Amino acid sequence: MCGRYASFRAEQDLADEFAIATIADDVRLLPPSWNVAPTDGVRIVVERPDRGTGEVTRQLRIARWGLVPSWATDPAVGHRMINARAESLADRPAFARPFAARRALLPADGYYEWQTRPPEPGTTRSPKQPYFIHPTDGACAALAGLYEFWKDPTKPEDDPGRWLVSAAIITRAAAGQLAAIHQRQPLILPRSAWDAWLSPAVDADGARELLGLDPPPLTATAVTRAVNDVAHEGPELLRPAEPAPVRPPAPA
Repeated sequence: MCGRYASFRAEQDLADEFAIATIADDVRLLPPSWNVAPTDGVRIVVERPDRGTGEVTRQLRIARWGLVPSWATDPAVGHRMINARAESLADRPAFARPFAARRALLPADGYYEWQTRPPEPGTTRSPKQPYFIHPTDGACAALAGLYEFWKDPTKPEDDPGRWLVSAAIITRAAAGQLAAIHQRQPLILPRSAWDAWLSPAVDADGARELLGLDPPPLTATAVTRAVNDVAHEGPELLRPAEPAPVRPPAPA
């Protein structure tokens, strides 16, 4: 799964890297984070009609992490939908419709995953070592995601807060050395796939062809366990720690 990540790059840097035409006003109010957690506001790259001209443009917007289906009666359901498995997108009603029409990229400087270590001597306790996994070349990681709109029936039509935009990150089976840390990893799309993934003209069949693409080269760095607490924030969370011994992946 992907349950925590870092996104601290300046919005203008993201605009340049993703060829974004419009940055929503609230994006500029979102502070950088080295410890993004579920239900936080997150930045998403989407292609949607411009509110003024109707022209489809690439935009940087804010969504809440944890997808809330349009038919949900309570937005709290999004707490359980931070991730969408690539293998079952078409089988989950909450994900199938946005997969066909509302795909996004979530810019990340890297994500965290926890590796279970062997029990400490004389105990049955198996501590977990956090790793920060990031593109080896220092580029931004484009996490493949979905987004959805939910309308709050308790608020009047003229209330601008009646619409909630939420998002989920797509995950896939971990590959290579990353499988020794955790069995899942977020789907990170190469730059060559960004246009097709975001395009409203590409349907579910076309998008499905992108799910098996290899991610860019990634590096895993053991980091401080301070990241375990969502209250901790700041670049010091990326400080390298003594690497945990790497355990081989469990037999399939």
